[in-house]
Amino acid sequence: MRSTIAIPVTVHPTPDALGLAVAQRILGGIERAAEESRPYLLGCPAGRSAAPVYAALGALAGMTRFDLSRLVLVMMDEYLVDGPDGPVLCDPRAHYSCRRFAEQGIRAVLNAKLPAPRRLSAAAIWCADPARPDAYDRRIRDAGGIDLFLLASGASDGHVAFNPPGSLAEGGTGIVALAEETRRDNMATFPGFAAIAEVPRRGVSVGLGTIAGLSRAALMILHGGHKRQAVRRLLESRDFEPAWPATILHRCRHPEIHLDAAAAQEAA
Repeated sequence: MRSTIAIPVTVHPTPDALGLAVAQRILGGIERAAEESRPYLLGCPAGRSAAPVYAALGALAGMTRFDLSRLVLVMMDEYLVDGPDGPVLCDPRAHYSCRRFAEQGIRAVLNAKLPAPRRLSAAAIWCADPARPDAYDRRIRDAGGIDLFLLASGASDGHVAFNPPGSLAEGGTGIVALAEETRRDNMATFPGFAAIAEVPRRGVSVGLGTIAGLSRAALMILHGGHKRQAVRRLLESRDFEPAWPATILHRCRHPEIHLDAAAAQEAA
């Protein structure tokens, strides 16, 4: 599937306003999925980009006692470290663990003001297994696909999840060697890193094909002045460009770009 049509862009005054708008959309999707007696799969990045969305989801869910028990978080990636028989998932207690972020930065935020029966369960956080990465795509497909994939673009190289420049548009979940620019970007995402040498060199990640082929809709979130280059590259593109993986958005169903005013200045 190729796109020559500009992707719809919405500019919000602040990251909080962006988060609120996206959170309201997600809650509406969860309600519709509940009416169909099925779970709602939300593709989630760890880190700063989607944090306003998670904060707004928690606030809205708490105010309305919203039922999140059928929500599933499909996490994009996780760092790998060397094990005795090959790469293994990093310690989930590590400051940079995406699973730690999912637990503390998403699940705890969403559940903070909800009664137990309406909370998102720990088992509803999915992560790929580096020993069987292709099984992740099968699990997503068997569940009916991802309802909405929240995406973030690397500021300096356009990486999506851990997919570096040069990644194939059709690639599935797998073990990825992290590009140096991605590792540098992730030092800001996880400030506990004191030096780039501490950032793992490999990760398990959904592929660009996972994102484009297994999601019903995809929404790119960009906020802050440091994301202006990413905004420019996305808005100037008209199809997928391997040199800037975030342009996979063109191959997604129902793609959207959501910016805050600071990030949108590049597009003015």
